Amino acid sequence: MKKWTKDIEIDAPIEQVWKFFDGSLNDIQKIMPNVVEHRPVKITNERVGSVYRQTYKQGERIDEYDIETLEYVNENNKKRKEIGYIFANMVEVTACYELNKINDNKTLFEYTIINRPLNWQLKLFSLFAKKKPVVEFVERVKNTAEFEAETEVSR
Repeated sequence: MKKWTKDIEIDAPIEQVWKFFDGSLNDIQKIMPNVVEHRPVKITNERVGSVYRQTYKQGERIDEYDIETLEYVNENNKKRKEIGYIFANMVEVTACYELNKINDNKTLFEYTIINRPLNWQLKLFSLFAKKKPVVEFVERVKNTAEFEAETEVSR
């Protein structure tokens, strides 16, 4: 098992950032461009237990998997979504997106991801996994949210 956590302050309102994790396919693709489909399979009233089928394309490879919402908080000052899925029948992934409102125009974003390889070869390979993709993802969320917030203000 490998776990990474990274947080960053974003100069954008909490709702502006939240839509990337709880919005439309178009919003999701702004921070996860390789997601080509995100459709509901099962929706629950409280969101926990909801399942979405997601299609992910990288180069010529296309993977499809079901993402289950494990935890869901949508309050004015705090938002949290934890999801779980098995990627490419190789890795069990748990990802958590947590947003905390600092003020009306600033949000603290914390991203945690846990990868559990499903076979011994991948367990060995995961020992050498780096944090770089996690840092890049957090920075992409920051840059995208700040760009959209800035664009909205200038309208």
